[in-house]
Formats: sequence, C-alpha cells, structure tokens
Amino acid sequence: MSGQSRRNGLIWVRVLADQIITGKPTEVRMGRGKGNPTGWMARVSTGQILFEMDGVSLSNARQAATLAAHKPCLQTKFVQWS
Repeated sequence: MSGQSRRNGLIWVRVLADQIITGKPTEVRMGRGKGNPTGWMARVSTGQILFEMDGVSLSNARQAATLAAHKPCLQTKFVQWS
C-alpha cells in the first residue's frame, strides 16, 4: 500500500497482533507448562476496519486497497469517509 501511495499519504494499520501462539516440540511428555512462544496473531472480526489512508487521491487509494485485499484470505470492502 505504501508503494502505491508513493509515500505521499499516511497509512494507519488498525490491526494489532496481541495474542501469542505457543507450541511444544514433538515427542514431549505431557505436563511441564505451556510451551515456548512461536508467533503472534490478531483476531479480526466481521466489519472491522483494517487500514486507513489519508492524503492520497481516491483512485490511488482504491488501487492500493484492492492490491492489499489480495493478501489476506478474506472478503474486503472499500469504505470512503465523507
């Protein structure tokens, strides 16, 4: 998205990865705690705004949003504030 806006506008990411994913190695006996952290995740609910853009034209913002919508496996919608 920043490449499409040509670094003129501002982009806010409204999703924060705040939950830890833990995992234990294979062939480890049960007990002895939860396991080491392996990654982070964020829960995205229906209707949540993922990105905001400001300071770019409408056509550039729409093109950047359609390119960014191909990354997650979700149906996305472009919303314009008046």
